[in-house]
Amino acid sequence: MQKANQSRILVVDDEHDILNLLEYNLKKAGFQVLLARDGPEAIESARANMPELVLLDIMLPDMEGTEVLKRLKSNDTTRSIPVIMLTAKGEEIDKIIGFELGAEDYITKPFSPRELILRVKAVLKRTSERPQDEEGNRLISFKDISIDLSRHKVHSGGKLIELSSTEFNLLRELMQARGRVLSRDAILDRAWGQDCYVIPRTVDTHVRRLRSKLGKAGDYIETVRGVGYRFREE
Repeated sequence: MQKANQSRILVVDDEHDILNLLEYNLKKAGFQVLLARDGPEAIESARANMPELVLLDIMLPDMEGTEVLKRLKSNDTTRSIPVIMLTAKGEEIDKIIGFELGAEDYITKPFSPRELILRVKAVLKRTSERPQDEEGNRLISFKDISIDLSRHKVHSGGKLIELSSTEFNLLRELMQARGRVLSRDAILDRAWGQDCYVIPRTVDTHVRRLRSKLGKAGDYIETVRGVGYRFREE
């Protein structure tokens, strides 16, 4: 992660005035700014430029922001880029959908440029503090379980756990969303990919297998009846 004054921010919005406002204030705060006006352009820019953060409007022409977010999070190249959702909507359901798909934060229009800059800095700080090992490999850890994202390995209780690719993806997505409930559909999109056609109950089977392989650490994965699953926060 680059320092704040070197960080690239990709701003995605189809409103010219909003783009100008965000570009001006982000550059004033010392950020580099990339602009995109629709979903396909945003996805292409994210993959080509690997920004440190994406400011993504939900209401976009042709492809909604939630679909852009889903595609970014289902791609190995862009899944780790933090996303802040921007929208004129204020309904709770929109926030839930955004967080469920992997957004780091959510800002409702109209917003204060000062508040937005503070939220951007907070997300960048939070994501830059995710642990790494001595060789710089990205890790996700909780108590006695850790995922080495670079080497595609999982350790629990000090032992290497042999997981299938799907089980690894499932654990990764649950741990990255630690404390938040993910529905079965959201887990399918994020762990299996949007082009994989399987039924939501498939998630239950893989969760049972994953819990079994993790042993006592399998208890960290909680079932939320009628909704989905959550990786324990404490």
